[in-house]
Amino acid sequence: MTDKQPPDILVCPSDHTPLAAAEKSLLSKLNQAIAAGRVKNRAGRLVEEPLEGGLVRRDQTLLYPIIDNIPVLLIDEAISLDHI
Repeated sequence: MTDKQPPDILVCPSDHTPLAAAEKSLLSKLNQAIAAGRVKNRAGRLVEEPLEGGLVRRDQTLLYPIIDNIPVLLIDEAISLDHI
């Protein structure tokens, strides 16, 4: 799923805007920050595992992780991109 655009039905559960596949450069930056222990999800839990992919909200402020090729579209699991 990370190599293709997600289906149009996938939207942000918070504001219902479309989601797009995260660019590899963004995932690389995010995984570096995860390795450094600087990334928390919206629930405040530290993200400890590198991401294989993600879906980014149109405004580029949130990323929903893709784990085992399954998009995790839970608001608490979203990762803020404000500091990345």
